[in-house]
Amino acid sequence: MNTNDILNEIIIRDYQPDDYSAVVELWELTGLGGRQRGDDKAVIEKSITLGGRLLVAVNQDGLLIGTSWMTFDGRRIHLHHLGVLPVYQRRGIGRLLSIRSLEHARNENVQVKLEVHRDNNGAVALYKRLGFQYLGDYDVYIIRSFAE
Repeated sequence: MNTNDILNEIIIRDYQPDDYSAVVELWELTGLGGRQRGDDKAVIEKSITLGGRLLVAVNQDGLLIGTSWMTFDGRRIHLHHLGVLPVYQRRGIGRLLSIRSLEHARNENVQVKLEVHRDNNGAVALYKRLGFQYLGDYDVYIIRSFAE
């Protein structure tokens, strides 16, 4: 099946609570996150109530094959957990999810920020083609948990 056929059969829709298990499985398979990073169902749903959005890509069989999670801090949308199941990668699905995410940010009239691993050449190239610019003045630091 060629790329256009696959893209024509993909549905991009908003996350539903029943999607949670498939979302976490995709994030774990793609190294994007999972329960160990605090990406639990309550956090996802809270982020949505605070103005965020989680888009999912579903194939014709109902298999969840991609995600794009947008959180909102009141001034900009943070785009993260943009990923596609490995067997569906390099077919334009990540680009389609990115475009839909950027449409949402444009409609909200807010900035968009993302983080990507510098070695993820495919994602970096995609983001550059979509107009993202490298913000090289900052290093990113995080505290994942205050538990001892």
